[in-house]
Amino acid sequence: MVSSPPPNMKTVDARKVLATIKKGSRIFLGTGCGEPRHLIRTLIENTNVEDGVLYQMFSNTLARYIRDDRFFRRFALKLFFISRPMRAAAFEGKIEYIPVYLSQLPKLFLNHAIGLDVALVQVSPPDNFGYCSLGISVDVTKAALESARVVIAQVNPRMPRTFGDTFVHTDQIDHMVWYPEPLAIIPPIIGKSAARRIGHYVSQLVGNGATLQIGFGLLPASVLEYLGEKQNLGLHTQLITDALLPLFEKKVINNTKKTHLTGRTVASMCMGSEKLYRYVHDNPSFYFRTSDYVSDPTVIAQNDNMISISSALEVDLTGQVCTDSLGFRFFSGIGDQVDFLRGSAMSKGGFSIIALPSTAHNGKVSRIVSHLSVGAGVATTRGDVHYVVTEYGIAELHGKGVYQRVMELAQIAHPAFRSELIEAAKRHHYIFKDQIPPLFEDLLFLEDYKSTYVLKTGKRLSFRPLLPSDEFEYRNFFYSLQKETIYRRFFFPMELFTHEVVQQEWSNIDYRKNMTLIGLSQKGVHKEIVAVGSYAEATPTSAEVAFLVREDFQNMGIASYLLKQLEKIAILNGYKRFGASVLEDNSAMIQVFTKRYPDAKVALSEMDGYRIEMDFFASTENQYDWPI
Repeated sequence: MVSSPPPNMKTVDARKVLATIKKGSRIFLGTGCGEPRHLIRTLIENTNVEDGVLYQMFSNTLARYIRDDRFFRRFALKLFFISRPMRAAAFEGKIEYIPVYLSQLPKLFLNHAIGLDVALVQVSPPDNFGYCSLGISVDVTKAALESARVVIAQVNPRMPRTFGDTFVHTDQIDHMVWYPEPLAIIPPIIGKSAARRIGHYVSQLVGNGATLQIGFGLLPASVLEYLGEKQNLGLHTQLITDALLPLFEKKVINNTKKTHLTGRTVASMCMGSEKLYRYVHDNPSFYFRTSDYVSDPTVIAQNDNMISISSALEVDLTGQVCTDSLGFRFFSGIGDQVDFLRGSAMSKGGFSIIALPSTAHNGKVSRIVSHLSVGAGVATTRGDVHYVVTEYGIAELHGKGVYQRVMELAQIAHPAFRSELIEAAKRHHYIFKDQIPPLFEDLLFLEDYKSTYVLKTGKRLSFRPLLPSDEFEYRNFFYSLQKETIYRRFFFPMELFTHEVVQQEWSNIDYRKNMTLIGLSQKGVHKEIVAVGSYAEATPTSAEVAFLVREDFQNMGIASYLLKQLEKIAILNGYKRFGASVLEDNSAMIQVFTKRYPDAKVALSEMDGYRIEMDFFASTENQYDWPI
């Protein structure tokens, strides 16, 4: 590290230059880990500046002063984001929070809607051409620097030089203070069990070649370790943290499939460790831009397969999201969530994920709520949300009605709160009065029942257990079938599949004695049911099995695959055999059973068909070890 300024660089003493700031000045402070800590300390401790107004986005250094009331007698503090160290003062009303989208914040400075007299920033030493770098804090800092009447820069040789729209010529800086010091450090995030499970579900939604945005907060960053097996991911995001380093080092994030600025990670700031700062230093694979560019939805949408991953404080049963407040207490800021949700929605193949733990306060409070807390702000509307993920699963909301949203969100709420959420939804007339609620237990074990089957055509079908929220999809599946297919399954010309029928069909599904697997085919961004396989307990050791496969997917081995998967689940739950009734002319189904169970007992039944009894272990061919 260089200990002294270059010979041709004119520097001033921080105390002297900051003492020239007039009373009542509007002062911008650099952001987050790029804030000029020496200048901030000197401003507070060693000057007589009074009645100043301080503007900052992420605040760290000020946290050591705000516990002293004398600070607030000298300064008014206005923040665009309430960081964790500042929350207590915000709760007490000592800090004014300015809610604004990050994409719009730089323009507030540039068009002087927020006038600035002084900007205190931190830069790297100038190069031979007189250009300094804003390094790890471009974000809103560049706009503040360009619009302030006076710019005072702390020149720190430990500030990385980064590529992109990061450079500031010394001619743009009125006063330069040479002061080497370590940059602010953000401790590494330690994942909790809820985060691990959420990461597992998020990884199911993120495909190879996607471009990601990772929102502010502990949870979005902590799920990144569960993307380590993905390939060719891209990154277009506001914030780079240490959680991303393993994905860079393993080349999981290589930006080769990005359709906007291919080969480069786009960001506006870094917050993390010295290792992270060294990694981005002089690294041309990073392209730092201002927040009005990085968070512009029209820019974001230029990335195909753009996936936004962000967090929330609570989500109501209709899909409204609160991110910056709980009740009347401000916890953070609206930031760029809406910008990225809308940008990813406009992206070809893109979507957004809201990830949050199902509870707060050690499990005492549900984050999935019947209605947002009184006073809570709606940062993200119900129309902007695609997926919500908790440690209990994935809720798909986009394009779905309130009834379906309630069922999707209730089944990913903590089991202890599902009953009251369903009852509240009934009182609000969101769902039917006779609606069967999701099971009030942790259904994580159902993850082991998910699988994928590749058809001879190369098309992939995904299989998973049927959920209460699948009612409308199951209904659409039923009405897509031909009458003959329905008759062979139900043994009578069933014509209607009403809500009441669904409730009767599903009232006994417990995923042990009664199990139903559905096969899903991708159609655009949507998955439709094309096959269903079920078993239901007949005796303590046997279960009745039946299948439905849409005509255009028949004779592709799907029923045989479903039979094998159901058998594995049945054995786990203590069953030793399947039984089935098959119409006499349904030779295809008879062949499925007898091929799987060569020793099956086949006999004529009294209903113009056959009765087939199949012992799982009659043939050694059918013995295997779990898991699937």
